[in-house]
Amino acid sequence: MKIYLLSIYPKVFESIFDDGILKKAKRSQLAKFEFVNIRDFTTDKHKTVDDCVYGGGPGMLLKPEPIYKAIDSIKSKDKNVFTIVLTPEGNLFTQQKAKEYSKKESIAFICGRYEGFDERVKLLADEKISIGQFIISRGELAASVIVDAIVRLLPEVLGNQESLKEESFEDGFVEYPQYTRPAEFRGLRVPSVLLSGNHTIIKKWRKENSLKITREVYDG
Repeated sequence: MKIYLLSIYPKVFESIFDDGILKKAKRSQLAKFEFVNIRDFTTDKHKTVDDCVYGGGPGMLLKPEPIYKAIDSIKSKDKNVFTIVLTPEGNLFTQQKAKEYSKKESIAFICGRYEGFDERVKLLADEKISIGQFIISRGELAASVIVDAIVRLLPEVLGNQESLKEESFEDGFVEYPQYTRPAEFRGLRVPSVLLSGNHTIIKKWRKENSLKITREVYDG
């Protein structure tokens, strides 16, 4: 899989993508990352990527021209790239979306800053995506979250593929509680059923607790 990340500050990605499963995927060539600096596609000496809002208002908007040129450059060598614009009005990112994206050959993420994009930038999107109903200062953070969720689903990235089946949201439920040694810590004991060695009972307990937690999370 090839992943392009378009940003006015691509260095933000360096430490994030040089650690954990993203680093492993890169070293194993299971995923390739290209950090695209939108400023490289400006035409003025100051490499201007933003401007004031028409009609007035606070903040600055990212201009359409350099972003369009950056996408044109990518599509000149990768015409089937799937383009995602990260914006609060987008579809909510979910585990199901992660699965869908993990099957793509290539994806480009357009990361915003300031007050967001000129509206015409959103026309580049094959899909607009949001990671939740809250505000963050940089689209690079949202892109990193999504890329991490996608890459870990690629075959051979995780050492134990079976672990994917047991994780939260894989079957629509939040994952059941898990414990490790010691069996008692500061008066807090591991549920006795997990120490029983009876895998049928343990499986039933896990399913019941997964359902219970899911209801608590989504029903408030």
